Amino acid sequence: MPREFVLVAPRKIEFQEYSEPPLGPGEVRVRTIVSGIKHGTEMALYTGSTPFLTQRFDLECRLFLPTEAEAVGLYPHHLGSWLAGEVIEVGEGVTRFRVGDLVHGGLPHRPTNVARAEQLYALGSTMSPETALFTDPALFALNTVHDAQIKLGDVVAIFGLGAIGLLAVQMARLNGAMRIFAVDLIPMRRDLARRFGADEALDPAQGDVALAIKRATGNRGVDTAMEISGAYAALQQAIRSVQVGGRVVAASYYKGSAAALSLGAEWHHNRPTLISSMAVWGCPHRLYPMWSLERLERTAIAVLERGLAATEGMVTQRVAYAEAPHAYEMIANHPDETIKVVLTYD
Repeated sequence: MPREFVLVAPRKIEFQEYSEPPLGPGEVRVRTIVSGIKHGTEMALYTGSTPFLTQRFDLECRLFLPTEAEAVGLYPHHLGSWLAGEVIEVGEGVTRFRVGDLVHGGLPHRPTNVARAEQLYALGSTMSPETALFTDPALFALNTVHDAQIKLGDVVAIFGLGAIGLLAVQMARLNGAMRIFAVDLIPMRRDLARRFGADEALDPAQGDVALAIKRATGNRGVDTAMEISGAYAALQQAIRSVQVGGRVVAASYYKGSAAALSLGAEWHHNRPTLISSMAVWGCPHRLYPMWSLERLERTAIAVLERGLAATEGMVTQRVAYAEAPHAYEMIANHPDETIKVVLTYD
């Protein structure tokens, strides 16, 4: 029987056998070629820093409410984000795909998966399986840029240069940004940001980046700052970097204490607009119904297929599926060495 890995407790991954269910009408079976680990949501589950550890999200009143016991229903948990694979079996009524077709979509990390045909996208001839894994960060980057409402001629700052941030650098330029400041602690990421079109890449460890941005813009500040690092200190700097009445778009998955925020300072005196950018969990696009999650996904795929945004250099490690526990441990302990970690399957 095939084996899958399961997160049975924070930082504890075990392999277990699973059975191959028969296909129902409209379903296909996919053999995985590569899958990508999501450094935000997945790692929060892996480290046990997710709010879902002790709370549940009530979709009716849209509030996190306490559970009766810690981690009720959270572990064991099947991790996953986006994968690319080959169709090896099709169910009754499936005409969209045939055996041998290459596909990609949001499915769990495992050697095989069963999915509805409409859940999957055909892997175009111009896109490699590894490039397809960037569909997930690309759709979040696209949603962030949409929420930022970037116009031709705008000056933009992007805090956090992981996969989403590096794609946002490129999409901001596509959207008309005239000048882009990219901010990250990690030299490798700053180098990639410059390669992808950032005009200036700043290291927050070397001084007051908000002040540097203000000085570089004649003390005016940027029109829009996008915060994608997940660090409250970066959110504070993003707030400080925008001009009076500017826009701050927070697309991060924040965890822990917000002690680094000082809302009585620039936040209070410069009146910026703070926007939470969330494309999932039932949150409609701000231009719905013209834009939907499906349209975001299809547009993100088209951007990657046409080469409008590059991903070269963002895959920092390729780890065999059997070594998945090591991959998660590496990301958790050495985030400065990783951007996108890919699991490979025999």
